[in-house]
Amino acid sequence: MKVIVIGAGPAGMMAAISSAKQNNEVILLEKNHTLGRKLLITGKGRCNITSSLEMSEFIHHTPGNGKFLYSVFEQFTNQDMIQMLKENGLEVKKERGNRIFPVTDRAQSVLDCFIKELKKNKVEIRTNQEVSKILVKKAQTADKKAVVGVKMTTGEVLTCEKVIIGTGGKSYPKTGSNGSGYKLAEELGHTIIDPKASIVPLEADRTLCQNLQGLSLKNVKIVLQNRESHKKIYEDFGEMVFTHFGVSGPTILSSSAHLLRVKNVERLLEEGKINLSIDLKPALLEEELDNRIRRDFQEFKNKEFKNSLEKLLPKKIIETVVALSQINPAKKVNEITKEERRKLVKLLKCFEITITGFRPIDEAIVTAGGVSVKEINPKTMESKLVDGVYFAGEIIDVDSYTGGFNLQIAYSTGFVAGKN
Repeated sequence: MKVIVIGAGPAGMMAAISSAKQNNEVILLEKNHTLGRKLLITGKGRCNITSSLEMSEFIHHTPGNGKFLYSVFEQFTNQDMIQMLKENGLEVKKERGNRIFPVTDRAQSVLDCFIKELKKNKVEIRTNQEVSKILVKKAQTADKKAVVGVKMTTGEVLTCEKVIIGTGGKSYPKTGSNGSGYKLAEELGHTIIDPKASIVPLEADRTLCQNLQGLSLKNVKIVLQNRESHKKIYEDFGEMVFTHFGVSGPTILSSSAHLLRVKNVERLLEEGKINLSIDLKPALLEEELDNRIRRDFQEFKNKEFKNSLEKLLPKKIIETVVALSQINPAKKVNEITKEERRKLVKLLKCFEITITGFRPIDEAIVTAGGVSVKEINPKTMESKLVDGVYFAGEIIDVDSYTGGFNLQIAYSTGFVAGKN
């Protein structure tokens, strides 16, 4: 059987490998001059391959249609992926947060394994090849069509019996993931759920964040809240960083996947009703933190308040905390009142920032939205509308948190699409 795979990201490469193992004649088409460009920038160039969690946990870490993935996660797991890499000479290691990385700390090592597998399974790789249309004819099944080939932007026509679309979403368009696959799917009659930025930094109070630009906070608790409904949107513990436009880092990126699903989120952001609360000292209860501050104040009793927090906080945030506390910075520590100290405690346990928006989709790690899961068979990844058309990876309306989950979606959906 002749199979054409469109897109040579992790989903497309895995689909091509899986299909070739079924003794199919497979052609992998990539519009860039090299394979896996987006894979190479994942994990800041180190490639967070997958997560070490149980596959059932992957569903809980996928706010975007996670239940659709039950079957594919059973058919190709994180351990299957790790085994494929090992068979091609690459060992992996586990880091904090259950993240799996190559021991080389190089995404190129992972891509090299994919390329070895493609060559081993005799997949024909064609780069600088862009598909303009998927060709179909009326199928024998009533009211359905069947794929017969693809037409290239050059005008060349390639015939086939099956097509797998793994062209990615709209995030990082410079890697080739520019949403072109949506047009191919839409022309086949598929519904495209409006693509939005997911796993993306958030814009916030510019003045406050620019003063703290570059400050990385570890082991903090964040809570994203809707001020209008007084409902908690997301809560997490870990790392975050202040930027010139707002906030970023693992906890913030994961929170964005929930924020985009809040009803009327654009209006709420515009009206300043989305609040980020940071607990700078989550390991200490308010009373414990108060005792800690009292000990520091006793040690620095003759210092001015602005010079008394160096043991408690990163230097970069002290000036901002002093200003927000409304305690006179020149006031001697031994003159600070109990009430002022209590306000300081509350500020450190609830450092608040107003979130004003999302960064653009081309800065997002992954896209939410895409081909509707209602129109795809979850056990085979085949289109319910066109016989012989399959989908894999980010083009599908599924998205997860950071931590290797989105790449595992790519491998698993690619494997199942190729196998079938």
